[in-house]
Amino acid sequence: MKKILTLCLIALIALTSAFANGKAEAPTATAEKSEIVVGYAQVGAESDWRTANTQSFKSTFTAANGYKLIFDDAQQKQENQIKAIRSFIQQDVDYIVVAPVVETGWETVLQEAKDAGIPVILSDRMMDVSDPSLYTCWVGGNFIKEGEDAGKWLKSYLASKGKGSDTINLVTLQGTIGSSAQVGRTDGFGNIVKQNSNWKMLAMQTGEFTQAKGQEVMESFLKNYPNIDVVVAENDNMAFGAIDAIKAAGKTCGPNGDIIIISFDAVSAAFDAMIAGDLNCAVECNPLHGPRVAQIIQKLENGETVDKIQYVDEAAFDTSMDLKAIKATRLY
Repeated sequence: MKKILTLCLIALIALTSAFANGKAEAPTATAEKSEIVVGYAQVGAESDWRTANTQSFKSTFTAANGYKLIFDDAQQKQENQIKAIRSFIQQDVDYIVVAPVVETGWETVLQEAKDAGIPVILSDRMMDVSDPSLYTCWVGGNFIKEGEDAGKWLKSYLASKGKGSDTINLVTLQGTIGSSAQVGRTDGFGNIVKQNSNWKMLAMQTGEFTQAKGQEVMESFLKNYPNIDVVVAENDNMAFGAIDAIKAAGKTCGPNGDIIIISFDAVSAAFDAMIAGDLNCAVECNPLHGPRVAQIIQKLENGETVDKIQYVDEAAFDTSMDLKAIKATRLY
């Protein structure tokens, strides 16, 4: 919108100047073809999901599609993201996209963007702000529903194995504490745990969404809790770390193993883990946000209103499915 007003002013000045010289020249079309500049403040590159998410933006916001993308990797630090957003404001970008590392602490920098007339679009994770008008909209997965879907899958799976009434001991590898994905998945799965009095949540600890930390925390869980039945990993990479820890401890996991493992994201490597028999279920979190954000920007460019909350399509996958065929159709 800011760009449209600027271009109109330039055209008006040019036209006035032409008349002052005694002749009116047709305005050039050069300005109308200028790129839409988008600044993307990404969380980091902590997981396969994040890599796919980044690639989705880079392949969408190209010069061929009429965009210039300014990308910043915050390395999972909020202060880096705030610095990036302020840099985008100084560069007078047309739109700012943020995948916030945590939910709180954004009001000041968002107000700065609003004062500069730059729309802010949130991707993947949400922000908890007192004034929702500080951002235009949010695009991402329904994290609470993802958590609930994982719990419902486990309940059905246990029933199919004749273990619906057994005492089930669970541990959770949580994501970055305070992130929307962590909060939603923890709360969503917790809703189902509350409905099943025979489920016992032994421990929950952050694995920071990384494979290395997930393995480290799982090693600790195995030492402290010898009778774990289920591991809930709030992303695939932590699940891979848990699998490594379980195998190193001389235990087995997956459909034919000692421990059931549920993960979130459902990236390509998670399909490989399910096909290999190490992972039971992966609840999808679709990382391909780039095209949806581009659609939103085009609507805003056309002066249209957009929905404040926009969920991407997601599903859940397990070893009962034709995973090789499904994987062959996927882009991540």
